Amino acid sequence: MVLPRYFLVGSNHAETKYRVLKIDRTEPKDLVIIDDRHVYTQQEVRELLGRLDLGNRTKMGQKGSSGLFRAVSAFGVVGFVRFLEGYYIVLITKRRKMADIGGHAIYKVEDTNMIYIPNDSVRITHPDEARYLRIFQNVDLSSNFYFSYSYDLSHSLQYNLTVLRMPLEMLKSETTQTRQESFDIFEDEGLITQGGSGVFGICSEPYMKYVWNGELLDIIKNTVHRDWLLYIIHGFCGQSKLLIYGRPVYVTLIARRSSKFAGTRFLKRGANCEGDVANEVETEQILCDASVMSFTAGSYSSYVQVRGSVPLYWSQDISTMMPKPPITLDQADPFAHVAALHFDQMLQRFGSPIIILNLVKEREKRKHERILSEELVAAVTYLNQFLPPEHTIIYIPWDMAKYTKSKLCNVLDRLNVIAESVVKKTGFFVNRPDSYCSILRPDEKWNELGGCVIPTGRLQTGVLRTNCVDCLDRTNTAQFMVGKCALAYQLYSLGLIDKPNLQFDTDAVRLFEELYEDHGDTLSLQYGGSQLVHRVKTYRKIAPWTQHSKDIMQTLSRYYSNAFSDADRQDSINLFLGVFHPTEGKPHLWELPTDFYLHHKNTMRLLPTRRSYTYWWTPEVIKHLPLPYDEVICAANLKKLIVKKFHKYEEEIDIHNEFFRPYELSSFDDTFCLAMTSSARDFMPKTVGIDPSPFTVRKPDETGKSVLGNKSNREEAVLQRKTAASAPPPPSEEAVSSSSEDDSGTDREEEGSVSQRSTPVKMTDTGDSTKVTENVVQPMKEVYGINLSDGLSEEDLSIYSRFVQLGQSQHKQDKSSQQLCSRCPDGVIKLTPISAFSQDNIYEVQPPRVDRKSTEIFQAHIQASQGIMQPLGKEDTSMYREYIRNRYL
Repeated sequence: MVLPRYFLVGSNHAETKYRVLKIDRTEPKDLVIIDDRHVYTQQEVRELLGRLDLGNRTKMGQKGSSGLFRAVSAFGVVGFVRFLEGYYIVLITKRRKMADIGGHAIYKVEDTNMIYIPNDSVRITHPDEARYLRIFQNVDLSSNFYFSYSYDLSHSLQYNLTVLRMPLEMLKSETTQTRQESFDIFEDEGLITQGGSGVFGICSEPYMKYVWNGELLDIIKNTVHRDWLLYIIHGFCGQSKLLIYGRPVYVTLIARRSSKFAGTRFLKRGANCEGDVANEVETEQILCDASVMSFTAGSYSSYVQVRGSVPLYWSQDISTMMPKPPITLDQADPFAHVAALHFDQMLQRFGSPIIILNLVKEREKRKHERILSEELVAAVTYLNQFLPPEHTIIYIPWDMAKYTKSKLCNVLDRLNVIAESVVKKTGFFVNRPDSYCSILRPDEKWNELGGCVIPTGRLQTGVLRTNCVDCLDRTNTAQFMVGKCALAYQLYSLGLIDKPNLQFDTDAVRLFEELYEDHGDTLSLQYGGSQLVHRVKTYRKIAPWTQHSKDIMQTLSRYYSNAFSDADRQDSINLFLGVFHPTEGKPHLWELPTDFYLHHKNTMRLLPTRRSYTYWWTPEVIKHLPLPYDEVICAANLKKLIVKKFHKYEEEIDIHNEFFRPYELSSFDDTFCLAMTSSARDFMPKTVGIDPSPFTVRKPDETGKSVLGNKSNREEAVLQRKTAASAPPPPSEEAVSSSSEDDSGTDREEEGSVSQRSTPVKMTDTGDSTKVTENVVQPMKEVYGINLSDGLSEEDLSIYSRFVQLGQSQHKQDKSSQQLCSRCPDGVIKLTPISAFSQDNIYEVQPPRVDRKSTEIFQAHIQASQGIMQPLGKEDTSMYREYIRNRYL
């Protein structure tokens, strides 16, 4: 940084390539950024900064001081924003790694810094600038905003891997027009001088609906190189490790919140004129075999589902100060225009079938939620009569609150039946063909699975759209059940279980349930201002009764949040997303009586075209169904892709060097900074002799997290769920407002309550205390397999003597130890060291030689990680057939 300008220096992960941006500080209201698009080496960038330092020091006449000094260090640029004065730059100053997908790290924004660009000498002050700045900063960027340098978080895994597998020949003719934009003469000259051998990479444009800083980057999008553009999503990201007999499997949950028609609970309901609905979140669960992290050689699977408000013109007036404000339909829409726009978007992104799971009430004494059900049924019926029969929208109404109150039926059993039918219709994504074990052990459910089968695996076609009134509690439980069903199919497709079924009270389902509870809590805090109240345990009717009294306080706290603080949060979101642009001479944001006109553009101007009432879909979309149009190879989609050429030895395309960085000294704290929940450590019982399989059904008290009680003083024991991806904790438990659906109040009398995280559970019953003590203090023979108080047999003493001799001879290679070994009694093993180093001292160590066969095995393992598999020999084939014959036939 110098006084007249800022210099933004960015580097790659290996710090071998650099780019420089120059930002002019002499313009009071305009943003002037210069990007020379040159890639500097480390030596070149040092020389450049040295020349800038020397030149500015001479200009100022201060030879003893520095002409260039560092203002801030950051991990990325969120964007640029202007209110009534000059521009600000928003930088990410702290980050935390949350997940890893195929060697691509996903980070959470921990802290940001806003820097005012113009100099004080040219600054034109405005009295309302500080107020706009406070409103903008009310959007806490350190709360559930995520980014990745190399993985597109705005798209699903299916889209990303489908684009990566697209043949390059199809792109050469279509991407010649984008060559001029991404053309860098210095990079191509470097390729020629290094022999001209290059590797082509494909990158796509982000899906802007789920990008939250798109408006902040829009001003520099066409000015700077695309490497500077760091797109951020808002929602949730969590990852846990499922350990299957030592084989690590990563379960990742990513939620993308839509930036269109975004806002708080009662202030954003229904849909806007463009078909964007409130509280729209796309949830994707990704399963991968962590033993091989490469996308090309590894095994990856994903399943996507959506939640969102009912796509109608409806709202709730909170000025009446009622706990359950009445639902009103704001506009008549007899031809379902807004629903048509919404479902057309879904067909384009997900394909068909679109399945609607409507969980709102159908029978009420006073008509409330039923208003939405009746209008949604009419809209879907109208739209379906024009669609082809094989691609119609599937509507599933199910009054979840009614079934919850009934004592005769199980809510989750009914949801499981719905989930099975949904997953069979949509299928799921997997990047490898069906394994041979599915042919050996055919399953009826697997043969009935839908989706699209391709030579490289399976594609998900269609999506489940779940909604209730708030799309919080009931929706999260329903999504969990569908995700649990899909998880069973994903595990089966990777050959990890023998049947596509998962039972409750297993380590795998407990781990997945904890992920979904964190997911639901985070989304509920963002939209409703509080955490979930009705969880999976509530609908299983196993929730503890100790939480029931706190639910009343949380409901009151939530009512206060919706009534008094949501308006300020809505103003902040409108300003951050660029829905409102401050302009001199026009009303300020806080002076507007409503933001209805900001989100409904048809109220301010006439829309240029209006869709047909009968052919309500985009023509190109309907031609390629059931495949999603966004993933089809066509001219329109190819224009969104950019092909870039890399040298084959560059760090960016070498996943091993990029991830492990073997060329530099690194610490364990940085390498293993991602501390995720593990099924073996956090859920598997610690008792010896328990089956370590995560698919074994446990008793309710058999879990790694149920260490309770103290025999001496019977203190309170606190059960805290520790998850790396959980929502940020509130300042105090009294200030936490818990979310509840619109079926709270009178409808919650027969429903159980559920324990929140960090909730004390008092052990007050004597019987329970005794039972806990018995679980903690176990018999010595059960723990160690032997009673140490009994005398040892001669055989045990002989084994122990051999063990002692083994320890003494482990590191002693001198003659004295060999003589000692020769004088040992006959019952003791005489050890001959086979791995002794020829040179072993504090100055040097001569490593042992590796035989040829071990070297070949290691090289074959490395080639397997790169996707190069060795052909099987006759011995391997016969051994595998013998194993299959003995095991299954």
